Amino acid sequence: MGWNSWDCYGTTVTEAEVVANAEFMATHLRAHGWDTVVVDIAWYDPTAKAHGYNDDAPLELDAHGRQLPAPNRFPSAADGAGFGPLAAKVHELGLRFGLHVMRGIPRLAVDRDLPIAGTGWTARDAADTSSICPWNPDNYGLDHTHPAAQAYYDAQVAQFAAWGVDFVKADDMLWPYHHAEIEAYARAIERSGRPMELSLSPGRDISLAHLDHLRASSAMWRVSDDLWDRWDDVEAQFARMARWAPHQSPEGWADADMLPLGRIGIRAERGDDRHSRLTPAEQVTLLSLWVISRSPLMMGGDLPTSSPETIALLTNDAVLDVLRTSRASREVLREGDLVLWTAEGADDGGTRLVPSGAPVRYAAVFHLGDEPTRVRLALGDVGGLPTDAVVDVWSGEQVPTVAGALELDLPAHGAHLLRLSPRS
Repeated sequence: MGWNSWDCYGTTVTEAEVVANAEFMATHLRAHGWDTVVVDIAWYDPTAKAHGYNDDAPLELDAHGRQLPAPNRFPSAADGAGFGPLAAKVHELGLRFGLHVMRGIPRLAVDRDLPIAGTGWTARDAADTSSICPWNPDNYGLDHTHPAAQAYYDAQVAQFAAWGVDFVKADDMLWPYHHAEIEAYARAIERSGRPMELSLSPGRDISLAHLDHLRASSAMWRVSDDLWDRWDDVEAQFARMARWAPHQSPEGWADADMLPLGRIGIRAERGDDRHSRLTPAEQVTLLSLWVISRSPLMMGGDLPTSSPETIALLTNDAVLDVLRTSRASREVLREGDLVLWTAEGADDGGTRLVPSGAPVRYAAVFHLGDEPTRVRLALGDVGGLPTDAVVDVWSGEQVPTVAGALELDLPAHGAHLLRLSPRS
């Protein structure tokens, strides 16, 4: 559960903006479980611009071809300090610090044939110049038939460890699936001696056949391309998370992507400065699907300038308890515009609202249609018993049942997230 700079600032985020979001998180969100602040792509490009990437950018590199924060955007990184001072500031707030990195080695390091730290090899020994990211021009891939490739990742991650990095979002790893790159990066983290969460992106067309390898190598992995504030993007995640939810576990988490909520697009890749174009109902649907499918939550909007309504969505502890305490999440019905999910809860659902030891179940009722509707569902349809008490998790209000059935009004693209438990 954290914040990432991509949806609001794209490649251009500054140190002041990162600190402002970290301070807001520490004050308003940390008590609810939000604990990670991530600087996304191109923090090493002093010429970064909104709406895309720069060809032949003058990347900030050290003498060994490792990226350094651009000091015009991150002043505390001057004189070789790197992200050390910023990470220390984030840690002082009781939070974790993360950064984004592209697969491979900077082309600029290869052009300069810079030496790899601690070895007699150079960047040209490590690079696979035929392996090129289709959407970002900064790097070449690595040739993992040569030991220089692992040595480069080891040196890069060792520098991250020295800075105090806690979370690494490694991009261009999954489409296509770069088996050797993923293993090498996981190995570099292990060798660094510092615990770091490894997040892999992007996840277009990722196959369940990779599940064991993903679990062995990373903490989380994306299951889609970038998700934005469009209903079509949200709707597409229903089928993806239905495939992955049965496999969610502390061994590793399928990631439905960032939350394009609040104020986004300030200097982002897509669109202009705006508040999320998702309707209030669509935002509830998005978060309900993410928590019941147990996806990581990474907020994409600028926290200090997002609305109080957005912050209220992110700090609803009863909803977040579904993420933290549920298990056996699965889609149980898809019929027309109606989609049902169920999950088992902890003995007390993570709350004090039901008697200790009582079995709790969760259900999410989704309406994908473009017009409001009313649905009638037997409690058995949503994993409950005819005698269960039903609470709307978002509002905390009791939901009446008639003859063991629910009648629910759903707005267009709306959802109800329910907690079912024996009546006390």
